[in-house]
Amino acid sequence: MVGLASKAREDRLTLAIVLMLLAYATFSMVDASAKWMGQAGLAALQIAFMRYAVHLVLTIGLIGLGGLSFDRFASDKIGLVILRALLLVGTSVTNFIAVRYLPLTLTATIGFSAPIIVCALSWPILGERVGPWRWAAILVGFFGLLVAIRPFGATLHWAVFISLGTAICMAFYALLTRRLSGAVSPTTMQFYSGLVGTVVLAPFAFLFWQTPDTAMEWVMLFAIGLLGWAGHEVFARAHGFAEAGVLTPFSYSFLVWMTLWSALLFGQYPDGLTVLGASIVSGAGLFIWARERWLRKARRIDFNR
Repeated sequence: MVGLASKAREDRLTLAIVLMLLAYATFSMVDASAKWMGQAGLAALQIAFMRYAVHLVLTIGLIGLGGLSFDRFASDKIGLVILRALLLVGTSVTNFIAVRYLPLTLTATIGFSAPIIVCALSWPILGERVGPWRWAAILVGFFGLLVAIRPFGATLHWAVFISLGTAICMAFYALLTRRLSGAVSPTTMQFYSGLVGTVVLAPFAFLFWQTPDTAMEWVMLFAIGLLGWAGHEVFARAHGFAEAGVLTPFSYSFLVWMTLWSALLFGQYPDGLTVLGASIVSGAGLFIWARERWLRKARRIDFNR
């Protein structure tokens, strides 16, 4: 009986890891598609609008299977839920602008500074203590970011600052998600993400709208919304089978996918400094993850004594 329970846990963990890898593969396809469409001449605001409009339709369709009711969308933390959705919209818009001009490997590296920013902000915003080891990792991570973007070099592109905006929006989005976790259902947050994104971006989308020239561009435009929705669904299901602390290291597979798409689709290969910076940022992020996990275990041991 114990053996069967152990085997079931292993199967759930394996499934969670597979889903996590699939989620980040899907997210990488969103970024690669957005870059492709941006280089085809479509505005980032138009692409972002389609991402959220399709997301909203799919979410309402799934919720509707259980019977539509206003109570299903109600929350006593609606202000924070909407703010979270606005931060996600900010993440998408700034990222879609940045990927048009920057290599995918660089935007991915900058994006992975978000967990480091989260750690730096967790004390003033969430009241979580950050010790000297994690502060050291934060400083190392920001050094790695400087290595990757080379802020004092002659080749610094203005889109780097837009990409940094993506990381900042992502960090605040993660902090709000952590705060709302357990208080608001994932389905409710999914719905408001799609609704807020669609409503906020609709005027800009129609203002900058450019009709795609080919059937493939239409397919990709709708696929961005489908992939964005699917990525978040798979991501949420992965966390239903295993704890976030177990799955976090697998998020760095995103860098591998972005390197692959960058090379295959756009002929862009990361240079030595980008690889070095990505390694430093990833290492700092993984150290913060490992340190937080160790501290949680230590607190549980002390509590059980």
